[in-house]
Amino acid sequence: MKKSTFPTPQDAEAAFYEALEAAELEPMMEVWAEDEEIVCVHPGGARLAGYDQVRSSWAQISARASGSRYTFPIKVVLSGMMLAIHSVHENILVQGESRARAPVAATNVYLRTGNGWRMILHHGSPASQAPRVPAESPKILH
Repeated sequence: MKKSTFPTPQDAEAAFYEALEAAELEPMMEVWAEDEEIVCVHPGGARLAGYDQVRSSWAQISARASGSRYTFPIKVVLSGMMLAIHSVHENILVQGESRARAPVAATNVYLRTGNGWRMILHHGSPASQAPRVPAESPKILH
């Protein structure tokens, strides 16, 4: 089966969060690079390295995350020719729950590959406060 090609890091990120909201593992894993160097850290969780560990963690999340909604009031983007870093503030609302969950500050890193942009790192941490609007966004690295 041929993997999707993501022409921009924004395309890869949109596909990642669409798959996360839909709790669909296969489309989500299409976003990730198939590499043993990828890393994922869920809020309060251990550092997971390599495709198999990352896939296993998202499989567990997908099994219980159906109906979740993610909103991003603030996003900071740093991008260059081969690497893009997105810092987002995730607000998570789970279907059936009366209140939004605690916000998450997440960093997503994308690498330009021969098959388009792929995620190589997702790191989520509990956010202690509402994000402040950055002075400038996005930034381009030269």
